[in-house]
Amino acid sequence: DFESDLERYQQLPVTVLTDHQDLSNTELKTIMNSTAPQEYRIRAKLRTYKPQKLHQSVKLYCSKCKSLQEVPDVHDFHLILKDSAATAPNPELHDTSWYDSVTWTTQDQKQRKIAIHFVRHDEMLQQPEDTLLMIEGGTLKEVWKLTKRFKCVIPVKSTQDDLELLDLSAPFLLQGSVKYYGCKQCSAPKPLKSLSSIASEEQPSWEPTEIAQVLGIELLQYVFVMKFTLVDGKGALNAYLFDY
Repeated sequence: DFESDLERYQQLPVTVLTDHQDLSNTELKTIMNSTAPQEYRIRAKLRTYKPQKLHQSVKLYCSKCKSLQEVPDVHDFHLILKDSAATAPNPELHDTSWYDSVTWTTQDQKQRKIAIHFVRHDEMLQQPEDTLLMIEGGTLKEVWKLTKRFKCVIPVKSTQDDLELLDLSAPFLLQGSVKYYGCKQCSAPKPLKSLSSIASEEQPSWEPTEIAQVLGIELLQYVFVMKFTLVDGKGALNAYLFDY
């Protein structure tokens, strides 16, 4: 696997880390004193790499403000859902012109009230695999169950006047096992009714980029980031990997 390969490369006396077979080898100290951008071919040893665990290399990146942040822990999402479930769904916001609502009360001691709002297309509900729905009052376990059957799930909460997205520390959209996040700094959330513009399309695709756009969310992208320190006996060079 990737991590064991990196460890193996660290043990080798010299590793060729770039191609450019048409170029002669250049010492790292020469590269450090050169102006970028240029192409070089080096022979170097991998001294260190960060992060040590591969899953820690996955970050969230905002292409607008160029910020890089950690992917929130799933426990944080659990707590946000738990806090939002403390407020019961507002029945006055159910069954509107663009979604149908279903509500029920859990059978446990807390007797939580849960509401699911199914967005309609041409006055009809789509097939589950094509459906976007919004849930309020649900737990993490209940949200995951919905993502296995329906195409898109948006966690929401009730106010006196409208449904709203949760704090952007939580994913604003879930599609299968993928959680989509928005940039807190660059997003300007719009009313959820904006989703009705997609529902009115001839064939709503419910693509995350389109959903983010109509909701005023600056979509964060998952990126892969690593730092390598290379040495060749004459100098050291930090190399950074950043890819989508």
